[in-house]
Amino acid sequence: MSMPNGTLNRRDFVRALLVDRNDLIVVSGLGSTTYDVAAAGDHPLNLYQWGGMGGTAMIGLGVALARPAQRVVVLTGDGDALMGLGSLATIGVKQPHNLSVVVLDNGRYGETGMQASHTSAGVDLASVAKACGFAESHTMSDMHRAPMMRALVHQGRGPILIRACIAREELPRVLPTRDGFEMRARFTAALVG
Repeated sequence: MSMPNGTLNRRDFVRALLVDRNDLIVVSGLGSTTYDVAAAGDHPLNLYQWGGMGGTAMIGLGVALARPAQRVVVLTGDGDALMGLGSLATIGVKQPHNLSVVVLDNGRYGETGMQASHTSAGVDLASVAKACGFAESHTMSDMHRAPMMRALVHQGRGPILIRACIAREELPRVLPTRDGFEMRARFTAALVG
């Protein structure tokens, strides 16, 4: 089993993934990953989640299947991924070629007080994704591999899972809108042009 031993700065890594993103669709999990995506720059193709822990990967799957000509990346944390573990099996069955799931893994449930998650006890989400039939799964823990991971997210054949072992730190919150109606309208308008 591979336990998270991360030193990656989550904001630097997310920013590196999203630089020059063009029409990349980003679905972010509730809490810290939404703050990270917002800190990298608000965009009408950002679909922020403020609730529904465990549902982020399935929302990304739905968007990827509905928009097969566009790249979709789910950015979420290990707590959300663990709560929706069955979604990895569904993604493996559906084989969306345009979907990447990036799990920022610090081995903690950051939104509820930094309690240890199952990844801190050795549950390896990259191995789970591989067993579910993902085309590629990777674990990374340093910024030197960020350009390669960015290339996979933007051009690789999915489904892809990237487990990024990040440092355990609480950063200042960067809050995008929390108005669900506004976000849906903005996202839909951006999709249809």
